[in-house]
Amino acid sequence: MKVAVSATGNTLENIMDQRFGRAAYFLIADPETMQIKAIDNQAASAGGAGITAAQTMVDQGVGAVITGNVGPNAMSVLKAAEIPVYRGTPDPVRKNLEAFKKGALEKIEDTVPSHFGMGGPK
Repeated sequence: MKVAVSATGNTLENIMDQRFGRAAYFLIADPETMQIKAIDNQAASAGGAGITAAQTMVDQGVGAVITGNVGPNAMSVLKAAEIPVYRGTPDPVRKNLEAFKKGALEKIEDTVPSHFGMGGPK
């Protein structure tokens, strides 16, 4: 299964980005082999970043997402595609993938308010 992790950089040693739609990168990984494909999040500074990021996950065929916070629009897209979202920790992507493999990450059901990643309402 391919797992997407929001990340601050393009390697497994970079820290998981707490923001989903505004993450700098998405690392699409095979948790078993730790092979990754880094995707530069071109939508990070644009309007509708969460929806665009979620649609990218759908287009990449991921089976799960690991991140910190997800807005309501992005969550709607991910739920419609039946892609579960898990709450990662502000640690290297590799550590989050290892926790995912062990079943140690919490599934995210609730979202943060719209524009949260831009410093909007909290």
